[in-house]
Amino acid sequence: MPSPVSSAPTTFVTAGRIVLGAGAADQVPKLVAGLGRRVLVVAGRSADVDALGAAAVHRHRGEPDVEAVRRAVAVAREVRPDVVVGWGGGSVLDLAKCVAVLAGGGTDVLDHLEVVGHGLPLPAGALPVVAVPTTAGTGAEVTANAPVRVPERGVKASLRGRAMLPTVAVVDPLLTLGCPPALTAASGADALTQCLEAFTTPHATPLTDPLARDGLVRAGRSLRRVVEHGDDVDARTDLSVAALLSGMALANARLGAVHGLAAALGGRLGAPHGQVCAAVLAATTAANVAALRRTGPHGPGVARYDEAAVALTGRPGARADDAVAWLADLVAALQVPGLGALGLAAADVPAVVADALAASSTRGNPVTLTPAELADVVTASW
Repeated sequence: MPSPVSSAPTTFVTAGRIVLGAGAADQVPKLVAGLGRRVLVVAGRSADVDALGAAAVHRHRGEPDVEAVRRAVAVAREVRPDVVVGWGGGSVLDLAKCVAVLAGGGTDVLDHLEVVGHGLPLPAGALPVVAVPTTAGTGAEVTANAPVRVPERGVKASLRGRAMLPTVAVVDPLLTLGCPPALTAASGADALTQCLEAFTTPHATPLTDPLARDGLVRAGRSLRRVVEHGDDVDARTDLSVAALLSGMALANARLGAVHGLAAALGGRLGAPHGQVCAAVLAATTAANVAALRRTGPHGPGVARYDEAAVALTGRPGARADDAVAWLADLVAALQVPGLGALGLAAADVPAVVADALAASSTRGNPVTLTPAELADVVTASW
């Protein structure tokens, strides 16, 4: 089904340059040298970045919160780098992007956070970023936002704007070979979710559709395989490409209620973002399909899920209900813990629903879900 073409022009933005393929990481030192001499590396705990000759290496683990962003920005303001390299999982890349936009100004992360912050435009003069993902999930190497946990509010919110787009994205599937099965599953589930939401949102465009569709095909055929066989380079490549495509698609379309719920839940639970997305994915998809059928059983929203079902299952006759069943089977096969196991208390459900309704991602959902429907999704995902 083709995307509706609005009367307004369609724009497409992504990283300034993308280098993709096995061994691509070998090019990073030369790419960095072309952007500046003084280098700050934001890296995961175990990333080997000695070859970059950095003026400083700031190590980070876990999803960044407000204080983690402030600490990293303080390092950057002391080092005064010409270029920032993010080398690690999606959270590390997001932190590097935050550093690059905040290092040169006198503003604080809360000045620019959407929803729970002041939402001011990002400062001008962001440093160039070279983003090197070591997991296949968020597509942060090509997205124009960075989620940040706000513990005192129990939510995650984003810095958002074109200044967040990396200058260079280097996607080397070989860097993901060391990912353990649980991390591979959570990251891959996030990539799949992003492709599905970018494909089914009414904000999809003729430019994002091919990306999201191909990402669904790749994640559909390779996610289980790569979790079971982590040394399968072809499957790792499929998943790395799916993650890249998901980031390009979401940056130019929108997400949906899965990520709206993940923003509300992630801030409370502190669980990996991909796990939270996977926990609510099947129930949210089922709720969307049911709501779309009530408003228009033969409308474009249901047809989108039919097409997604074909991409995920590989079966030409698959329909939306098959997508729901396939996603439920996937989550079970990946042994994704439910929300109860991740630490959600029943008393928190009303607040989670309220925060999900306020989340920016929810505004991209293909249908408006009521508070009761969202509460049912959370319950079904327990």
